[in-house]
Amino acid sequence: MAITEPFELDGVTIGATEWSVTTNSAGPDLNTTAGVYQLWVDATAMLKADEFAVRAYEKVEGTGGAQKLFLKMVLSDVQSEIFVTPTFILMNGWDFTLQKVAGTDRVIDASVRKVA
Repeated sequence: MAITEPFELDGVTIGATEWSVTTNSAGPDLNTTAGVYQLWVDATAMLKADEFAVRAYEKVEGTGGAQKLFLKMVLSDVQSEIFVTPTFILMNGWDFTLQKVAGTDRVIDASVRKVA
């Protein structure tokens, strides 16, 4: 089974607007391409007092319902390691987003990896 990187943010400045990693635009957005996905975030540009939210959304079923938040993590202060989510089975209307909660806008790189 091939591993791919269908979405990436390369040198994108993340600020107070919630930003979709899958569309590189204000989000969250709806992606319905089924697969097993994982988000990788390089936030090593963060400094003391910075906070950035990492969120994941999905719809429970494909025939209706609303997209809902199912994961929210907050990265705080200086980051010296890459942040990686667990893998998720996604298919009905999903997205990963980044957003500044406190501090200064920062350039953050991110990658969504797919294994199925």
